[in-house]
Amino acid sequence: MARMLGGVLPAMVLASAAAVTTASADDYASYRAYFEPLPALPPIPANNSLTPEKIELGKMLFFEPRISGSGVISCATCHNPALGWSDRIPRATGHDGQVGERNTPTVLNSGFLGSQFWDGREPDLEGQALGPIEADIEMAMDLDSALTVLSGFDVYKEKFAAAYPGQRNPITAENVAFALASFQRTLNTPNSPFDRFLQGDDNAMTEAQKRGMVAFVSNGCIACHRGVNLSDSRFHRFELPGSTDQGRFLVTGDEGDMFAFRTPTLRNVAVTYPYFNNGAVDSLEEATQLMARQMLGRELNRRTVNDIVAFLNALTGDMPDVSFPALP
Repeated sequence: MARMLGGVLPAMVLASAAAVTTASADDYASYRAYFEPLPALPPIPANNSLTPEKIELGKMLFFEPRISGSGVISCATCHNPALGWSDRIPRATGHDGQVGERNTPTVLNSGFLGSQFWDGREPDLEGQALGPIEADIEMAMDLDSALTVLSGFDVYKEKFAAAYPGQRNPITAENVAFALASFQRTLNTPNSPFDRFLQGDDNAMTEAQKRGMVAFVSNGCIACHRGVNLSDSRFHRFELPGSTDQGRFLVTGDEGDMFAFRTPTLRNVAVTYPYFNNGAVDSLEEATQLMARQMLGRELNRRTVNDIVAFLNALTGDMPDVSFPALP
């Protein structure tokens, strides 16, 4: 629900805004052209093929607490499968109880994003994977120590050898990153009511959800929340009340990036609260109205907000069926 950089909406939205606000039930199907259903898998990089062995190893590492300074925090601590693969607290709490500056984004469908972290400081999941292990306020363990821990288990020696055959010493930081990224690329949520509607099931969404889809387009939310993951993966200035986080500026040093953050995905947004970079907003109704005021420069009436929220609830897909691994 953010505007494009420079405040310019896509021509498709501008040309059709007046028409879509008066759409009837018979016209809902025409909105499929504005959206794309979620594919089964995100793009797979050429240098990190997706194999069952890497996925299995990556799952073990994702749930492994012994590669943290305290020995009790894993990736799954903040990206909890029971909580929408996030943590549902305003800002992440990590090693020794420190509270971070930012809300934990879900890892669901993260392989479809064009960059990782709120500030986009890493281009892909491989680049993202090791950061939380080393971060002082997250898992707080240097990589050499983490690799030493893993090397002390025969099971991990076997799993790394199976995932990276032919390598003399496969327990490396790069291979840890590649395995974690491989596992995370499988954490996708297909078959939402919205996806079923896009695939031709006119009854998959309720009337309120369909009206919300129309309002989402006609009010310009689709300008940035577009594509298969309902995110353009670009950075937009958003000054959230109470937040002093300088966002993308901390990465680029460009004044134009001050208070800019990557557009978050809206998929599964109903189960990945609280919202925004510091988790300051708990409800979708409040988040929708706040975005409309600041990014679109308008006040939405209550029915429009309720319809858009109904539509956002239609974006919740089937959660990944992941069993907890047996760790050594």
